[in-house]
Formats: sequence, structure tokens, C-alpha cells
Amino acid sequence: MPLSTTSPEGDSAHCLDLSDFDLRLERYRVVQPKSDSLMARSLSKYGQLSPLVYCVLDDALVLVDGFKRLRAARALKGVTVLQARRLETDEHGAKAAIFNLNRITSRPNELEESWIIYALVHDDGLEQVEVASMLGRHKSWVNRRLALIERLTDEARESLRLGLLSPTQARHLTQLPRGNQNAALQCASEHALTSRELSEAVRLLQAASTREQTEFVLEKPRQAIRQSQDSYVHQWDPRLSTAGNRFARRLGILLDSTTKMNHWLRFTGRGELQACDRPVLLPGISKLSEESTLLAESSRDFSKELELP
Repeated sequence: MPLSTTSPEGDSAHCLDLSDFDLRLERYRVVQPKSDSLMARSLSKYGQLSPLVYCVLDDALVLVDGFKRLRAARALKGVTVLQARRLETDEHGAKAAIFNLNRITSRPNELEESWIIYALVHDDGLEQVEVASMLGRHKSWVNRRLALIERLTDEARESLRLGLLSPTQARHLTQLPRGNQNAALQCASEHALTSRELSEAVRLLQAASTREQTEFVLEKPRQAIRQSQDSYVHQWDPRLSTAGNRFARRLGILLDSTTKMNHWLRFTGRGELQACDRPVLLPGISKLSEESTLLAESSRDFSKELELP
């Protein structure tokens, strides 16, 4: 089926040749072959449903939105033009528009957001507050995205850019000093660690106090993870009474859950949750905070009692 160039934008859009566009901003979007294939099928079957967006920078027609549509069109025979509309903006605004134009339908993933923010702050010299205002987000959100790139070594950044390291894995690596990241990155690659396994390995590397412990985690990460997860599993202790064993078992379960929850809240939770989760989870988090405070007080008192002769 021939590609239709009817534009829903009316006179605001016009035809441009596929070779007219400057793709300097394409590096801020991740290429996904499967999505490109689906887009090519959609273009072939339904035609172009929305125009591309471009701006003029240094007399070049710089594509801002529609990279997937352009790649799909180039893959179709007989397609030489696409509808596009011009966005009046500068280079700063063009990068911000990559995020803002896709906020509802095809929001950039965390990796893409991080690269856009990194470019605005480091390449364009904008303050984080300015970037937050441009993207309609809070400064803390901008800071977390920026940290995903800034705290990584050059090797980790390159792996992230090439898609060899996922954004979630990169976030785990940022918890380590830069001097230790490459070893952890190599470990994750050699052992094909999942994001969760890398998170646990990073936690163990942070807790390691000797070179031997560090080497053990790096050389045998899954074995180290299994051993750490078993550390709080209570086995029946003949030195304890029935009540003492029952308490030790509950203590082990609580310590395990508390450790995992604390790690998730400190390093993972803010990046995973969405805005819609907040009102549902807030009462539980508040209750957790209250109970944790009471538990801390009770534990200190009970510990002092146990220490008495």
C-alpha cells in the first residue's frame, strides 16, 4: 500500500525529503529494531498518522521527533517524503523537546532521559534548576537522572550508550566508587548477572572489608549472593529454649526483610515507582516509618536488658 502523506496538522505541516534531515539528536534515543519493524508495518498499512518535528539549527533541518518514523520510511520502497512541521526553538529547547513531545505517548526511557539531561547540563551549561523547569520535573528527579551518567566510569558510560548495560544495572553501579565500577562491570558481563543479581553483588562489595571478600564476590558472585541470603536463616539451636528459638527465627526473617527493604528504599525505590503509586503506597510507608521507630526503641531497651548480668 502506498504511503499516505495526509497530515492531521493541516497547513502547519509540509512534505520534506527523507534525506533533508540532520540526525545529530538521534543519539539521545535508543534504537529498538522490533519497534522499528512495527512502525514500518504501521506506515505501510495506515500511512503517516502524525508529522515529524524538526527545528532549524545552523541552517540545518535538525530532526527533534520522529526518528523511528524516519527509519521506518527509509525501509519502505517508494517512500521519498514525509510530512513534518517546524518547531521554533534553539538547541537547548530541541533537546528538551525530545522529552516533552513524547511525555504522553512514547516517553523516553530512563537512559534517554539521562543522556538528554547530561547534554543540557554539561554540553549546554544549564543549571539543574533550569533543566528541571524545561522538562517540567523536580530538581531531585533531574539530579537522579544526571547521577546515572556522572557517577559512572567512561567504560560503564560506553556500555550504557551501546545498550550492553541496562539503566537499572547502571544505577546499581553508581553506588560503588568509580575505582570499583569496572571490576563489577566485568563481573556482571562475564557471569551474565541480572539486574537483581548485580544489585546484590554491589551490596556485598560495599560491605566487603577485606581484599579476599571482594575477590570472592567478583569471582563467584552467585555463590556469594546465596551465602549472604542464607546468613539470617535460623537453624534450631540446642543452646536456646523453645521460646528463644522461636524468637531467633522471627528475628532472622525480620532482619532479612529489613535489610532488603532498606536497600530498596535507599537505592532502587525512587527510580522504579511511578506517580500513580504514591497515593496508594503512602499510608503503608507512613505506617512502616512509625512502626520502625517504635521497633528501634523497643530493640534498644531489650538489648540493654539482655546485657544485664
